[in-house]
Amino acid sequence: MPVTSAGPVHLMERSLRLAVVTETYPPDRNGVATTLHELVAGLLARQHRLQLIRPHHSLPGRRGPAMAAPPQAEGSLEEWLLPALPVPTYPGQQMGWPALGALSRLWHSHRPDVVHIATEGPLGWAALQVARHLQLPVSSDFRTNFHTYSDHYGLGWLRRPILAYLRGFHNAAGCTLVPTPSLRQELIAAGFRQVRVVARGVDTERFSPQHRDPALRARWGADETTLVLLCVGRLAAEKNLPTLLQAYGAIRERGVDARLVLVGDGPLAEELSLRCPAAIQAGPRSGVELSAHYASADLFLFPSLSETFGNVTAEAMASGLPVVAFARGAAALLLRDGVNGVRVEGSDNAAFVKAAISLASGAEHLPQLGAAARRRAQDLRWSRVVERFERELWRLLLAKHQGIGSAAAEGAGPTPWQRFTPLPTSNPSPKTTQSSSGYRRFVPKQPKLQG
Repeated sequence: MPVTSAGPVHLMERSLRLAVVTETYPPDRNGVATTLHELVAGLLARQHRLQLIRPHHSLPGRRGPAMAAPPQAEGSLEEWLLPALPVPTYPGQQMGWPALGALSRLWHSHRPDVVHIATEGPLGWAALQVARHLQLPVSSDFRTNFHTYSDHYGLGWLRRPILAYLRGFHNAAGCTLVPTPSLRQELIAAGFRQVRVVARGVDTERFSPQHRDPALRARWGADETTLVLLCVGRLAAEKNLPTLLQAYGAIRERGVDARLVLVGDGPLAEELSLRCPAAIQAGPRSGVELSAHYASADLFLFPSLSETFGNVTAEAMASGLPVVAFARGAAALLLRDGVNGVRVEGSDNAAFVKAAISLASGAEHLPQLGAAARRRAQDLRWSRVVERFERELWRLLLAKHQGIGSAAAEGAGPTPWQRFTPLPTSNPSPKTTQSSSGYRRFVPKQPKLQG
């Protein structure tokens, strides 16, 4: 139930009713979807009640319910599905519709204590407007460097407008959560306010050296003397994959018996096949298959320069792989040169290739580096992450209860996108189904999506 006149102490003694708004969620395969699912599962395990509001994806392979909720979550999770739109210039990706009316009706009749917005797309934008109109505390995630992506898709002229939009979006929330201190400093320097650090976690049972599979390596044409290089992620321009191919070619030129395995899909898949026919494209993998692909490799190469965190770095380390990556996100936080991999400073692609050659040429040391990587990853327990996230939600709610406005609310004034009229407060009368995961799913029959 929403906050009433209870004092701060009594507030902390009950569970939260939290609305989580996101444009991506499993069965989508990306870092945002995966980490958000872990966060939702952790909050449910801590007895909170959640509204999960997301697009209803219709792409092949994306039908069906999200990942299963914990058994104890039955009755605590309601999933609201809304229409999706394709992302321009980014094939195969979708975003949520700006459902002002549907969200207004929902939160008038089922008012949450706090709204958490995980993505800054049209659905997240609409959630921010409705939440502020209803004076609901709002937290947001900064998860993707969309302003840097524009350079990779011939839209460099949009970099400044996109950054301005993101700054306005996040400054209108009560706080913005980021995974690393370095990203916090970067955003503060760019004019973002109320930026707080909540790290990311990794499942060290799901990602473990125990999942190594000799039969899988044999299918790659590798025995135990072969060096298997792995990269996991979307095959897209922002991942800097030409540098990966350069590193692989340079390693082979030095006489190292090596295989390169790419896990993921994306718009560059065909081009990569043409440029490097020897590379093994394993396609998208999940579950036990993904775990086996990580654990069956020997060295993880991740050349991306656009990561806010990079979950794959932590997953590879948990799987017992040393990592070569640029000092961005998780790599900047977790890697120590010569201990568990190599952290490449700046954006020097030649330095990345040199670091990959160095580790590949000393393959006898990789097991020792991989063991150290595994030990470092074991510090990233999801229970700690969820607890830290929960504290930020209480911080927002208690400030609201005590009448303490956030810096955004006190100084920003109304934003230009706040002008809308809420629809009537009648119930949205959705179609309700019971998912195989034990929670309720709602799909509006004919949602009126605009106010």
